[in-house]
Amino acid sequence: MTAEPLAEPNAAPGRRWPVPPRDGYTVDDLFTLPDLPPHTELIDGSLVFVSPQRDFHSTMIDLLVAGLRRTVPKAFKVRREMTVVLDRRNGPEPDLSVVHAEAVTGLEQTRFEAADVVLAVEVVSPDSEARDRDTKPHKYAAAGIPHFWLVEMTGTGKHPVVRVYELDPVTKAYTLAGAYREQLKVGDPFDIDVDISLGALQEL
Repeated sequence: MTAEPLAEPNAAPGRRWPVPPRDGYTVDDLFTLPDLPPHTELIDGSLVFVSPQRDFHSTMIDLLVAGLRRTVPKAFKVRREMTVVLDRRNGPEPDLSVVHAEAVTGLEQTRFEAADVVLAVEVVSPDSEARDRDTKPHKYAAAGIPHFWLVEMTGTGKHPVVRVYELDPVTKAYTLAGAYREQLKVGDPFDIDVDISLGALQEL
């Protein structure tokens, strides 16, 4: 959900919802406002709080992180749930990012710039479907992130599917390059071969 503009009427003494500035929050606010919940995102100047996640969300991220790290070249690093600064009013937090290795500066780092990211991955949750399917992909594409994956559960068997998108540098929009349900095997941004079957997910 998005932060409310007014104080909560029945809030405990000393606790208030953030009151947004007239023009909305900026990335600087995202990193300096006190007591924000973990994994708060900034979308179009509004703070977005994360709801409790399903087991699918957590284990799917784990499965992809482990698979990517098995083959990632030294030129890249795999990171989960790190803020990516797209512009002054947008600091989303992809579920998984592949970044240039030189962009990783230390263990206290809190963010990456859009230019650092070669792949952004979103695992769809019920409370974030519109952001994951529409808002975030458009913003990642406009910021020039070359690869985007959208991960969902599909069908009656709740089977994982990974939709792989590539950026068209002319239109600044993503085009679908493939959909994978058992084995995720692609050549960009590097050679990737990950078992994404339901069985692999259930083993975690």
